[in-house]
Amino acid sequence: MTAEGNDTHDVHAHHPHPDFAPPAAKSEANSPHYTCPMHPEVVTDSPGSCPKCGMALIPMPGLAARAAEYTCPMHPEIRRPQPGSCPKCGMALVPIAGAGEADNSELRDLTHRLWFGVALSVPLVVLAMSPMIGIHELFGLKPQTRGWIEFALGTPVVLWVGWPILSKFWLSLIHRSLNMYTLIGIGVGLAYVFSLAAVFFPSLFPPEFRVHDGAVGTYFEAAAVIVTLVILGDVLQLRAMGQTSQAIQKLLTLAPNLAWRLRDDGTEEQVALETVMVGNRLRVKPGEKVPVDGTVLEGTSRIDESMITGEPVPVAKAANDKVTGATVNGNGALLIRAERVGADTLLARIVHMVGEAQRTRAPIQRLADTIAAYFVQIVVTIAIVTAGVWWFIGPDPKFAYAFANAIAVLIIACPCAVGLATPISMTVAMGQGASAGILFRNAEAIERMRDIDTLVVDKTGTLTLGHPALTDFATEGIPENDALALVAGVEQLSEHPIGLAIVEGAKARSLTPATATAFEAINGLGALANVDGKRVLVGSRGFLEQNKVDPVHWEERAEAWRADAKTVVFFAIDGVAAGIAGVADPIKDSTAEAITALKNSGIRVVMLTGDSRSTADAVARQLKIDETLAEVLPEDKAGHVKRLQAEGRKVAMAGDGINDAPALAQADVGIAMGTGTDVAMESAGVTLVKGDLRGIARAVILSRATMRNIRQNLTFAFGYNALGIPVAAGVLYPAFGLLLSPMFAGAAMALSSVSVVTNALRLNRIKL
Repeated sequence: MTAEGNDTHDVHAHHPHPDFAPPAAKSEANSPHYTCPMHPEVVTDSPGSCPKCGMALIPMPGLAARAAEYTCPMHPEIRRPQPGSCPKCGMALVPIAGAGEADNSELRDLTHRLWFGVALSVPLVVLAMSPMIGIHELFGLKPQTRGWIEFALGTPVVLWVGWPILSKFWLSLIHRSLNMYTLIGIGVGLAYVFSLAAVFFPSLFPPEFRVHDGAVGTYFEAAAVIVTLVILGDVLQLRAMGQTSQAIQKLLTLAPNLAWRLRDDGTEEQVALETVMVGNRLRVKPGEKVPVDGTVLEGTSRIDESMITGEPVPVAKAANDKVTGATVNGNGALLIRAERVGADTLLARIVHMVGEAQRTRAPIQRLADTIAAYFVQIVVTIAIVTAGVWWFIGPDPKFAYAFANAIAVLIIACPCAVGLATPISMTVAMGQGASAGILFRNAEAIERMRDIDTLVVDKTGTLTLGHPALTDFATEGIPENDALALVAGVEQLSEHPIGLAIVEGAKARSLTPATATAFEAINGLGALANVDGKRVLVGSRGFLEQNKVDPVHWEERAEAWRADAKTVVFFAIDGVAAGIAGVADPIKDSTAEAITALKNSGIRVVMLTGDSRSTADAVARQLKIDETLAEVLPEDKAGHVKRLQAEGRKVAMAGDGINDAPALAQADVGIAMGTGTDVAMESAGVTLVKGDLRGIARAVILSRATMRNIRQNLTFAFGYNALGIPVAAGVLYPAFGLLLSPMFAGAAMALSSVSVVTNALRLNRIKL
């Protein structure tokens, strides 16, 4: 039934705590684990018998860890069960948030290679530079001997320390997917191969290839230092990337390992969390963590839910209230019934949803992808042109200048920073949002949220608590209690929250709703039924008038109730308007603060409701809402969103009911309340875990900061290449005599990627 065209909501949308099911967080089948019913500490990956008692092992429904997965920061569609390199760009794969315990073997291996490279590169650089700074006499080495020592020091660095780089270079050629390692491999390979020839076959080189002491110049030190710096960049990048999912990974460690389960005889046993099944009764003692998602059966307490919602104030819990796994119980003891366990818990699904979202690509990424697709070919061409110019018009030794500057161009132009600019910021932002109870379905939702200038909000369950209560009841020609029993008889067959409020109001007066038959509900208008031999109509004034009942003499009192932001329900008995009921849905305490914050962000707030104009205006005045669209039928909500979009507005829609789903899908960004229905969440791009409108203001702040951060990254990355390539090519040499050594080009290239990652990590410091 509907009161005065009130919003039609699924009754389950108004429970005090969510049965939360994010859109991308459907349960995945994990590898089965087995345990012994008598010895739950026994856990195996395959069925069999318990080694302690011989009983058959049974499948575990609990938190079986999902196998670790790895993805590429630049190509999130790449997924592998083990660490390695991306087949498209060659970058090291990083662990996906929440996909199990990460394997840090690659980071450890690269760290070992790095220190080995440093140990050999430092003396190699000193030895190679000694003739240039006038200290070669200290070593007393002949040029040929110095070349052999440089070979001995540089070869292990290039071939062992640089093996990950060389293998990625080779894969880029095999797969015909040119990338940053193509440029590095060409540069290092040319430098090393030329140096080998200079040491083993110096007589083959003409005079113009020789440096001031008569020896053929070698580039072992350049190749070794470039390799070491690239490995350094990879190490720093892997460490920094690991920080992007730390907030999510920490959530996984919050779940307790044990739970107190009640046996059928009422005694308690402490069991492993993995053995808890749906329907088990669990005791949560003071100060303990709630083991799984469930419903309170007995007891009262206050629970700290800050790890999920970000709100520091503990929430009161009593019988029939929902509790969330891993939240912390206060001083009271609770008995709960387990309803979601293992991968189905809110905590596990949040982690999974964020992991999935982090693998999506934002529209802004297309710009970087388009440039990167042609970048390597362009850089190789520039390097060839650079070598040719220095060879034909450069100073002596021509080859040395041509060779060094071409390698510098190849090394400094690596597009890693460009490719990382967008995905790393998105990854950090999603982790930060999840920590604040804001779940983005994909990267596109973050980008679109930045441009929102209009927010359309449903009233019931969004601005209000979604728990209407009967506040007033007036009748004429029939005793109040008799009329309320008849009206409640109709409403007990309805799932509308207004109807439920009337039923609860009758029960509060110790009345038993009468039995109704021939029930019929008219969506958006009302309902009718036969109750105790009487024909009872309940709904809006228009609904009664459609059924040839005139309730005009009740209108004055109804208008007075509407002015107090109460929803008015008319009812008629056997064709006579017999009275009205007043139902109020309290406004959430946080709503006024949220609307003020949204307005301060330049967002226009529009309330969309099926309530009467008077009731809607009363709420709008109280909250200072910019525009009110009242008496809107459920099927018309998407049309109003479309109209606002046609006016050139970027519209976000916030709602929580089944009837909001089309409007959420139509909006530029749909925002679902975590306290709402699964259907609403599946239609939304953003889900607020707590169902608090202040989360929208925080989402706007985070979105704008993220896009600003991405622009900074792209500006830095493109600016770096725009400046670095000409300098490396030698454009400053004629005027200033400045050249960029390949070693310094390698350092700049490595630091550029680390700088982009470091800048993205600043998003973790945003106050939401």
